[in-house]
Amino acid sequence: MSASPKSSARFGAQAALCIGALGVVFGDIGTSPLYALRECLANLPAVERNAGILGALSLVVWALIFQVSFKYLAFIMRADNRGEGGIFALFALSHTDRGPGSRTGGPFTLLILFGAALLYGDGVITPAVSVLGAVEGLKTFDPALARYVPAISCAVLAALFWVQHKGTQTIGKMFGPVMVVWFATIAALGIWHIAQYPIVLSALNPMHGLRLIVQNPGSAVALLGSVTLVITGAEALYADMGHFGRKAISRAWYLGAFPGLVLCYFGQGAYALTHNEVVANPFFALAPAGVPQLALIALSTLAAIVASQALISGVFSLTRSAIQLGYFPRLEVRHTNADQAGQIYLPLVNRALAITTIAVVLLFESSEKLAAAYGVAVTATMAVTTVAFYRVTRMRWKWPRWKSVSLCGLFLAVDLAFFASNLHKFMEGGWLPLAIAVVVLAIMHTWKLGRSEIYQRVYGNNVTESELTAIARSKHVTRVGGAAVFMVGSSTGTPIALLHHVKSNRSLHKTVVLLSVITDEVPTVPESDQLVLTEIGEGLWRAVGRYGYMQSPDAGVLMAQMQERGVPIHPDRATYFFNREMIITGGNARMWEWQKSLYSFLSRNARPAKDYFQIPPSQIIEIGLPLQL
Repeated sequence: MSASPKSSARFGAQAALCIGALGVVFGDIGTSPLYALRECLANLPAVERNAGILGALSLVVWALIFQVSFKYLAFIMRADNRGEGGIFALFALSHTDRGPGSRTGGPFTLLILFGAALLYGDGVITPAVSVLGAVEGLKTFDPALARYVPAISCAVLAALFWVQHKGTQTIGKMFGPVMVVWFATIAALGIWHIAQYPIVLSALNPMHGLRLIVQNPGSAVALLGSVTLVITGAEALYADMGHFGRKAISRAWYLGAFPGLVLCYFGQGAYALTHNEVVANPFFALAPAGVPQLALIALSTLAAIVASQALISGVFSLTRSAIQLGYFPRLEVRHTNADQAGQIYLPLVNRALAITTIAVVLLFESSEKLAAAYGVAVTATMAVTTVAFYRVTRMRWKWPRWKSVSLCGLFLAVDLAFFASNLHKFMEGGWLPLAIAVVVLAIMHTWKLGRSEIYQRVYGNNVTESELTAIARSKHVTRVGGAAVFMVGSSTGTPIALLHHVKSNRSLHKTVVLLSVITDEVPTVPESDQLVLTEIGEGLWRAVGRYGYMQSPDAGVLMAQMQERGVPIHPDRATYFFNREMIITGGNARMWEWQKSLYSFLSRNARPAKDYFQIPPSQIIEIGLPLQL
């Protein structure tokens, strides 16, 4: 019997999700074979060659099984915030927000912010090491091309970052098919070499890896640090869960990425076992010399571009979430696809990533040197994820302590073992992602701290709604025609701009809306639930727009919804009043002086609130508000 149209359509949709997940989710981890086993073989302990290679392969495959299959797919990805994953999803699930005026939330919040900041370092290093690793294949094809590798890599990266402003819709359609071809190709090459030396499959026995570590505990540290490279990108499985779902990502892993990676690594191992001479890169040696090898280099470059694009898009999404949650200054966010809200472009972030990534390529010049900078940030992020997951199991899932400690303790022991094995790389480049993370963390912590101080000063001694209605009905205040919208940072507050306006002009519009935009700790809020409207009286209304951290606010849409619900307001003719904060340092705010200066700088350069809320400039009046920190 033939399948029904519904079942066929369902199968097609599931297949499309799996192919899409291969492109977006597994781009980073999928390009690790370009350099990972090369680094493992370069850091083998001083043991018999065959035992060392089999031990390294055993550690590689079991690292993939434990970290990806067991930790992330079986457990971490069960902690979803309305279908969304990532570090901020764990934060929301295990954290109670204390409102817009709350401070940074203590050590756990700082730890989560540091984990998020580390992903910015990953967003810089992944494009650099992936593209360098692919272009370096030219050295295998023709050693004379070695001196052109950094320049070619920079050109590829410059083109990749330049095309970001056009959106990922067009190039995104290529992600899945490219990675399907990629995983199929590296699997086929692996099978070809495994068939020539099938004894390499004995490395599936974990005892090979354990024996290597136990017998060589000191020299095995460097090897473990290299094994870390095979699991870079595991965090992307969780971060991109909202785009594809846990089932599609699991299927893509078990049916495509995992077998492709294992076969490729074992194929490289088989090549190394059958060739005693030193090979510059066993990955490119898998293909026959000449045209096949050149074709593999071209495919590797395409795969590296896919991996880089996935990380760049991830940094964009992470930044928007941080902005919405109040941990990052407002930046310009452009939507590049009307049908996909998740496809966004942040010009300033893109420029910063482009400059930093190209500078990193010029500084390190080879994927071998850059690989040293990779493991520290990846393993630190995994450890932070484990700590946050522990809090979710205790606070949200109500697991007994023994169960949470047993599982998360196992995860953390492995994470910290990988982290410790990478510490020796610190001076060789491991400082780089940590330095990037510290800078980003300082910005996020300072911005949140500064906003909480501003909130206390602006809304600490607030005018009540009864006092406000009394002002509105006063015979000393003239009510003029039209509608005014006053932006207020609190869902219960009265903006200083309104009080200044009444005091200076002795007038008030007949319709006044106090509009607050609040970000809930959920990915999205349905449009039907976004507006909470309350009539105060005397022509005054309070409106609260609620958005998720994956959404961008739009005041015009909220105004249209108010009009539909009976507020006498015309969105195109309303006047919006904003406070224009002018920050002065030297006050008694609970901040270091450098934080006050940094906050002042960030405040001056943040995207104006009127632009962030998508309000036409002709409908805006700003009122200066000097504030001393």
